[in-house]
Amino acid sequence: MLKVTTALCALGALTLSPVAAQAQDAAETPAAQPVYEQIDYNIENDRENILLLDLSNGERVAIRLMPSWAPNHVERVKTLAREGFYNGVIFHRVIDGFMAQTGDPTGTGQGGSQLPDLEEEFNPMPHIRGTVAMARAASEDSANSQFFIVFYPRFALDKRYTNFGRVISNMAAVDAIQRGEPPQNPTRIMQASIASDNRPPVSMQAMRAPGPQTGPQAGEDMTAADLNAPLEE
Repeated sequence: MLKVTTALCALGALTLSPVAAQAQDAAETPAAQPVYEQIDYNIENDRENILLLDLSNGERVAIRLMPSWAPNHVERVKTLAREGFYNGVIFHRVIDGFMAQTGDPTGTGQGGSQLPDLEEEFNPMPHIRGTVAMARAASEDSANSQFFIVFYPRFALDKRYTNFGRVISNMAAVDAIQRGEPPQNPTRIMQASIASDNRPPVSMQAMRAPGPQTGPQAGEDMTAADLNAPLEE
């Protein structure tokens, strides 16, 4: 009798309950890997995820936003664009051979929106020519409204700044943005809009009208150290 009882106990130990079996299966199943979609350069496709920038140089730039890369950052930029937050904002930090940074209504590189800062969404997508990524301060979770467009590849930025899009039309207009930290005569975003909203380009007459006063006041000193990230070239 003792031998039978011992055998039954051993058999019971080898038999998992349904809950335990499910837990074991889950532990053995590898976590799903994120899917980073490819850039679609067709401006007529998925217009809900195309950011249009009408610049004070008279050009319109189209940026493909990539929710599969950084969903929260894409949603933030779309929200601010639809609120008119970026309208009139200058490119306050433009370094030749590196990038053009904008998105600060104060024009100093130290401002942002009233919305809370975002947690980082670093991803393996490379910072190549035309990349659009979120600027931040020293904290990885300090991105808010500022973003930058890369002129030439800067792979040292990979997985350190949230890459959320790519210029898909008129990179030449980005190349024409005035250089400086800040520029003497800065290029402005006259209008930022989402393509699916079908907002017409800003007229040349509107571009010639005086824009909002942004940037440091006369007599104030500004150094590169005062500006937000990207922290390193």
